[in-house]
Amino acid sequence: MGAPQQRPPLVDVAGAATMLGITVRHVRHLIAERRIPYVKVGHYVRFDPSELAAWIDERRVPEGGMARRVGR
Repeated sequence: MGAPQQRPPLVDVAGAATMLGITVRHVRHLIAERRIPYVKVGHYVRFDPSELAAWIDERRVPEGGMARRVGR
């Protein structure tokens, strides 16, 4: 058996805002709408950096932009 994987430290709202390049206010808005993965530690909100990275990848727009609907 190998050594247990060590997780990166959780980040706070300000750290998540920095990672995402958005304002703290917008991060709080995403939390309120439950549109971003977060962890509650007591009454604190924290983010797992690897979950944020996966969340970003899920929303990545392919090169060339989004496909447009034709014939509407």
